[in-house]
Amino acid sequence: MKNKNIIITGASQGIGETISEKFFNNYSNIFLISRNKDKLEKIKKRLSDKKDSTQTISYFVASVENYNDISNIVKTIISKFKHIDVLINNAGITDDNLIVKMKEEQWDQVINTNLKGTYNCCKAVSKYMIKQKSGKIINISSIIGEIGNKGQVNYAASKAGIVGLTKSLSKELGSRNINVNAINPGFIKTKMTENLDKDKNLDFLNKIPLNRFGTAEDVSNLAYFLASKDSDYITGQTINIDGGMVV
Repeated sequence: MKNKNIIITGASQGIGETISEKFFNNYSNIFLISRNKDKLEKIKKRLSDKKDSTQTISYFVASVENYNDISNIVKTIISKFKHIDVLINNAGITDDNLIVKMKEEQWDQVINTNLKGTYNCCKAVSKYMIKQKSGKIINISSIIGEIGNKGQVNYAASKAGIVGLTKSLSKELGSRNINVNAINPGFIKTKMTENLDKDKNLDFLNKIPLNRFGTAEDVSNLAYFLASKDSDYITGQTINIDGGMVV
């Protein structure tokens, strides 16, 4: 995907970092957004050592919750690179609790980061993609948005909302040659999931027909496909990547 301009949110670790590396290794220009400057700087330094002379890797320290910040980042990219080919909305957090114990700020923070953040980024890039009459938007949701999970009403609601946003936006933008799809990862081994206890890990594993947890590489490969020309006739879809956990 040489010389394509790719924006990736939540790019400083886990799935976002792996997606960033996947595109960079395939000669794309990548623009990383995260709140963690130190991690972004380390990723940039690591990837810069092997970049093609024509490639660009830039990062922006920002929260996707803030529309003005995201809008200004997109304007900066457009002013220099003229177009945005792919947006990957990966930024997301968890803050689990049973609903009777969940504080309002726990609900608000997860909804604002996961769902409002996805909305903000889609809104910021859409007008430019409409003008250029092309683009791919890939939203990272979760299987939890489909099946729910005890103690995660905030997270499940945010991810289910992303699926609804994806379907609606695909209908708005399809006539402008813009594809909008979502990915529903199942249990993926990342630092976010490392905090689960062994019993919960085993419980999840017993529900997966392929008998293994997914990897960030599994998700990045699917994201790369959805960003490529091979997926030009796919839009409005939510693709589960869960080892058969939900069928």
